[in-house]
Amino acid sequence: MKLSQRIGLACLPQHSPTWAYMGRNRYLGENTSLNVIDRNASCIHDQYMDVSSTVQNASCVEEEDMDVPEIIEEIIELLLSGLRDSDTIVRWSAAKGIGRITARLTSALADDVLSSIIELFSPREGDGSWHGGCLALAELARRGLLLPVNFPKVVPLAVKALHYDVRKGPHSIGSHVRDAAAYVCWAFGRAYTFSDMKGVLEQLAPHLLRVACYDREVNCRRAAAAAFQENVGRQGSFLHGIDIVNTADYFSLSSRVNSYLHVAVHIAQYKEYLYPFVEELIINKIPHWDRSLRELAAQALSALAKYDQYYFADNIIERLIPCTLSPDLCMRHGATLASGELVLSLHQCGFIFSGDQQKLISGVVPGIEKARLYRGKGGEIMRSAVSRFIECTSVAHVSLTEKIKRSLLDTINENLRHPNNQIQSCAVEALKQFVPAYLDGSGDVIAVSMTSKYLELLDDPNVAARRGSALAIGALPFNLLASKWKDILTKLCSSCRIEDNPDDRDAEARVNAVRGLISVCETLTKESGESFFLNLDEEASLYKVINNEVMQTLFIALDDYSVDNRGDVGSWVREAAMDGLERCTYILCERTSVGFTRTPGADSLSRPFNNDAIVMENHLFDSNIATKLVGSIAKQAVEKIDKIRDTAARTLQRILYNDKIFVPSIPHRDALEDIFPRGTVLEWGVPHVSFPCFLKLLQFSCYSRMVVSGLVISAGGLQDSLRKTAITALLEYLHDPEISKDNKRYTREYMLSVDLLCIIQQYKKCDRVIVPILKTIEILLSKKVFLNTENHSTEFCAGLLDALVVELKGSKDFSKLYTGISILGYIASILEPIKFRAFSQLLTFLGHRYPKIRKASADQVYLVLLQNGNLVAEDRLDRALEVISETSWEGDVEDARCQRSQLYEMSGLEMVSSLKITNKPSEKKSRATADENEGYSSLVGFRGF
Repeated sequence: MKLSQRIGLACLPQHSPTWAYMGRNRYLGENTSLNVIDRNASCIHDQYMDVSSTVQNASCVEEEDMDVPEIIEEIIELLLSGLRDSDTIVRWSAAKGIGRITARLTSALADDVLSSIIELFSPREGDGSWHGGCLALAELARRGLLLPVNFPKVVPLAVKALHYDVRKGPHSIGSHVRDAAAYVCWAFGRAYTFSDMKGVLEQLAPHLLRVACYDREVNCRRAAAAAFQENVGRQGSFLHGIDIVNTADYFSLSSRVNSYLHVAVHIAQYKEYLYPFVEELIINKIPHWDRSLRELAAQALSALAKYDQYYFADNIIERLIPCTLSPDLCMRHGATLASGELVLSLHQCGFIFSGDQQKLISGVVPGIEKARLYRGKGGEIMRSAVSRFIECTSVAHVSLTEKIKRSLLDTINENLRHPNNQIQSCAVEALKQFVPAYLDGSGDVIAVSMTSKYLELLDDPNVAARRGSALAIGALPFNLLASKWKDILTKLCSSCRIEDNPDDRDAEARVNAVRGLISVCETLTKESGESFFLNLDEEASLYKVINNEVMQTLFIALDDYSVDNRGDVGSWVREAAMDGLERCTYILCERTSVGFTRTPGADSLSRPFNNDAIVMENHLFDSNIATKLVGSIAKQAVEKIDKIRDTAARTLQRILYNDKIFVPSIPHRDALEDIFPRGTVLEWGVPHVSFPCFLKLLQFSCYSRMVVSGLVISAGGLQDSLRKTAITALLEYLHDPEISKDNKRYTREYMLSVDLLCIIQQYKKCDRVIVPILKTIEILLSKKVFLNTENHSTEFCAGLLDALVVELKGSKDFSKLYTGISILGYIASILEPIKFRAFSQLLTFLGHRYPKIRKASADQVYLVLLQNGNLVAEDRLDRALEVISETSWEGDVEDARCQRSQLYEMSGLEMVSSLKITNKPSEKKSRATADENEGYSSLVGFRGF
């Protein structure tokens, strides 16, 4: 393209076209001189320009005799074809070439070039042709080669290009065309005077603002705003132009939500732009292919309703409601959402719908159901839209017949049973507004049966029904919960626990049960004092149930570590449980905490200055619950999932520094507030930020065990970076110089060792915890922790050996076996009192059924004998090392066991007691002589190879 246009320029005489438009001064001095001339002089200048244009047109006759080589026609054809090229860079180069060559042609030939460019805007052409045509028009306008007489032909094309959007399968194309069309409008503003642009500005302004506010792509919004700003600055005739330019700037248009809901709403206060905006939303955005854009457009349309309520109620809603039955999915979905949002917005503005309008609105959902639009493609998004429509009409209190009420309730219940989580959430929001609006009467038969129906669904075999019913119960008002509150709380508590039948287990159902349980507690406690449904005894009983059953259920849910093919789905339950514990804590503390003072004339509570001087008469929330609450949350704050750590840390900060409700009875509260200062905003999800802070809790015995139980999951996990960070933080805590100065280091090691042994006993045979904790102990032993000569190290290692006997017996987990063998090697190498017991257990694994384990044990035994030679008599040590090094431990198992017997004899240890570690007493001889390959193949199968 560049070569062809250079050839064309070489073939044409170099001169400036006398027929070109010269509407603007090219020099700064001339422009600044106009500033000191009054408006009359400016008008004379415009008249002068008109006269000069006439003179220029007269001089065009002389150019008609210019000789144009025939090759120019071929070059222009090549450049015009380049405007259709698939590559943007080629189209851009061709457009520039068209502008350069047209500047050396006669006016007649230039008109022919323009006509060829206009042909590119045919509906049969693709997006590339439209883009290239816009670039070419912009180049002609920028160079003054597009005369104002051609505006009637060109401006309508630019307007069409501003809204060019062609659907292609699941998406659309045309953003580059709209961007180029904005460039054309920008070029118009720079090239022409106000007298020539006056009629064009009125036509372009609404379209530019429609693109600037409502285009899907940010580059198009910014390009249209830039073109509008250019025209305002140079033409100065746009209505309210300065105010709009200040509002619709580069940064405010970067967010689509801000553009739709704030910038456009501000501009629409001017009547000149309100109705074009409404038409843009209804015609182009409500039926848009992008679902998120349809939802945003519905909200944007409702935000404009305040400017002309009767227009929206009488015209727009009547236009939208028939579209809810459109065969086009995008149209009926967008129309349903927009209708509901408009009804809600008009109600909030104080508009009262007539009887006919309410009848028309109430018939939308029955009409959709009658047309069976829930079926087939798009049925799910229509269910969400219908739920939102019911929610909006319920808030607006649209009059409904009894038949329609039952129909809408059936629709909500059907959506509650849907497996899609988003549909269930929309249905819950609809139910939350529908029941108070239409079914809140205590004598309503439908309302009375709803609670019982949802309780029955908590045990339904259908998982989706259990999920939806739990959320639905949490959305019910107080009047429907008060009569059966005990049964409701008991049922929801049982639904929060892991199901006994593995086939019935569902993490989402438990999450929804936790959320529903908390919502019910809040509803009952907030309104119980103002209602006659509960007497004082029942109210006291309610708080006791929350304290004794609900809180304990949430603590159990906080220990949900269920795993399926999606990963740690129990983390969803734990996250919901932390939120529930926080809210339940506020419920209990708000009722009976003492130590808050209410400032006269103030609505908020202030925290006392001296916590120690406060006498707490709180029997519901005592120090035991507070300790368990803080410890359980701290445990989650040091585990392996970043999101859970962040949620736990922020929850703990809110509990410590809640401005409205003071949480009492927290042990070591002052120390906690020093560790987690008020107002600190840290990235708690980052391990090197959270671990050093939370490991300071290890100095408090009431929290240390729970923190350690979470820390070992990170320190002994598979993620290398997390493991290193956790171990580093733990070692820094143990080797703190300030602690060593006071000779308290070993005290911390002792507390840690006790906690580790207790956790091993608590999670006996639970590989989720045992494997990481053994790996953590292995790493600590490698760092010389627990290996001093004090008595507590001996006690720790003795307890650890007892635990290893239980955990390694019959285990098929390679990682667990390797770690256990390594730990036995560390103990046998250093600690004097119990090294013989550890060495005896280590020798046992030389006869293990898996060859790899026998080999690993032999390597460890060899290292132990080299480091601690007194385990075997000095005259037998060389022989023992020779047996270990020359025996093929990965060979036949019987040969390995014979060699192991020799090592037992050399060390003087009894073999019978130690053999019980791995061999069952009732095992038959035939089992002992089984083929070695059978055991090894089972290991291979277990490891997944």
